Amino acid sequence: MKTYSNFLQKTICLILGGGAGTRLYPLTKDRSKPAVPVGGKYRLIDIPISNCLNSGLFRIFVLTQYNSASLNKHIKNTFHFDNFSNGFVDILAAEQTSGNMDWFQGTADAVRQSARNFAYYDFEYILILSGDQLYQIDFDQVISNHVEKKADVTIATIPVNAADATSFGIMKVNDDSNIVSFIEKPKADVLSQWESPVNEKMQQNGRVYLASMGIYVFSRPALRRLLNENPSAVDFGKEIIPDSIEKGMNVISYAYEGYWTDIGDIKSFFEANIALAKDIPEFNLFDNQNKIYTRPRLLPPAKFSGVTFSRTIVAEGSIIHAKLVENSIIGIRARIDYGTIVKNTYILGNDYYESLEEMNENDHIPMGIGRDCYIENAIIDKHVRIGHNVMIRGNDSLQDAEFDNYVIKKGIVVINKDAVIPNGTILGLGSKH
Repeated sequence: MKTYSNFLQKTICLILGGGAGTRLYPLTKDRSKPAVPVGGKYRLIDIPISNCLNSGLFRIFVLTQYNSASLNKHIKNTFHFDNFSNGFVDILAAEQTSGNMDWFQGTADAVRQSARNFAYYDFEYILILSGDQLYQIDFDQVISNHVEKKADVTIATIPVNAADATSFGIMKVNDDSNIVSFIEKPKADVLSQWESPVNEKMQQNGRVYLASMGIYVFSRPALRRLLNENPSAVDFGKEIIPDSIEKGMNVISYAYEGYWTDIGDIKSFFEANIALAKDIPEFNLFDNQNKIYTRPRLLPPAKFSGVTFSRTIVAEGSIIHAKLVENSIIGIRARIDYGTIVKNTYILGNDYYESLEEMNENDHIPMGIGRDCYIENAIIDKHVRIGHNVMIRGNDSLQDAEFDNYVIKKGIVVINKDAVIPNGTILGLGSKH
């Protein structure tokens, strides 16, 4: 059994629920970004919460604001602790008060506005996480390193190459892992000035730039000082972190070299999910120690008939009669009829079953995917009704576009939640709009 450091008992965690999540639209049309389903049966918020629980950190707040109903419901129905423990996952919703009538304006502002709700807890360190990333990390090591180095601020960093560096906040560190300077999304022509010491393997792969992972540890006095001295600052990455370095605080880098991805847009979301279906994925769902916790559901096993699978994850409760499912993620309660081919697709599944009587009603397209369809490079949101002989085919040559029932983003066809796609429809490659 793993033993945890005493520092965890002096730590609380804040998970930021994020804003409108426009780059993940239409998946965020009716839900917040951390509530978006991932891996067939989880939600994005399950990842940071599970990392905390696996690390021995049990006092967790989730800050919510935008489209938060489904996220709040999921957290309430999922994370229950023993009555005799001091563990909790509590929701801190954005609220207007007599002293502040504004909603959260950014990451730092969210923490500032929420501080009165957690200030009376006994803690010395505060871990701040994003609710929309995919990774597995031991926060016990991060916090212990923070304490041992007597840091005011720790920023988890990951080595990236030049192509990726322009999309992140990049840290310049010295040989002692102290962060000496910071730049937000540097231009390619100045990158050579922002290399940091990394190990030989990272150097050989060109990963010599340390990018912020959006994972922070603050000592309590340091956080209080930074927020008080920057009353108009709304963002950690753009304002608070640079100010902490300029003030000469002890800001250190915790270098992480495992798997980590930021679910920034539809393309990264799609690729991160499809990658889970690899024979040996970088993000391991099948881990005895690093479990991913989610809402327990009393669902039957998945049922298959006549289908060939290749590199596919199928969640419980699914009924699959397809011809072929390849390199795909099939979510809970998904239904696919005979003769259908599904490739490189994430089907989010459904929250309930239709009865046989409902499915057999005249002129009624049942929930799920009908017979003899071809679906490739697509994301099918929940409760979608796709008729027979439908072709949905994403392709990199497609232009971004939005229609009543679907959108096309970076070559991915995304079918909206609750959409109805009639028999014989062609979407994506070869479409006639």
